[in-house]
Amino acid sequence: MKDFSELERKLQVAFRDQDLLRQALVHRSYLNENPGFSLAHNERLEFLGDAVLEVVVTEYLYQKYPNPEGELTNWRAALVNAIMLSLIANRLGLEDFLYLSRGEAKDVGTKARQYILANAMEAVIGAIYLDQGMAGASGFIHREILVELPEVLANKLYLDPKSRFQELAQDKAGTTPHYLVLDEHGPDHAKEFRVGLYIGDELVAEGTGSSKQEAQVAAAEAGLKAKQWDKQ
Repeated sequence: MKDFSELERKLQVAFRDQDLLRQALVHRSYLNENPGFSLAHNERLEFLGDAVLEVVVTEYLYQKYPNPEGELTNWRAALVNAIMLSLIANRLGLEDFLYLSRGEAKDVGTKARQYILANAMEAVIGAIYLDQGMAGASGFIHREILVELPEVLANKLYLDPKSRFQELAQDKAGTTPHYLVLDEHGPDHAKEFRVGLYIGDELVAEGTGSSKQEAQVAAAEAGLKAKQWDKQ
């Protein structure tokens, strides 16, 4: 059995019931291969943690900032989305403690793993809430998640990639970028689109996706990196 005391040290939370923390890291796939395991998967804890996280972040933003509801909503989304939560999960070393099937365990660095980590992060918050109450969960969220807010605001990470690229292109190049479909293939129910992102005649980056919108977002993400604008 895994030793979770090191994870408790990283989380700065001493659990009264360590099985709550352990359950927060149990992916459904693990139980498919280990049906006799003593704990359930983490999806109910994830459901609870998602709600606790949203309440704590929302209250903090409401109390600290007089900004309009739409702006606060965007800021909150940047703090609680799968990308941010998976990054925080990696920083805390959750991946080393996940209970995964053999197949999932090999699937390192993929978007699927990103979602597993983000969901585990929410489940950990749910576990802390059940074990330590709202005060304990709120302290953890302030310490590990709300601490990211200054960077979110400074780098405008609350803007989606297309909006960020457009704003930076207008600021730095004085023009509005545009997208062109370069290729599409596959049957109607499983189309794959390849889209080019252009500033004027310059092809900045390409992106692929199962819809034009998804491909444009992928191209914008690639464009931010290609222009080294992803930290601006």
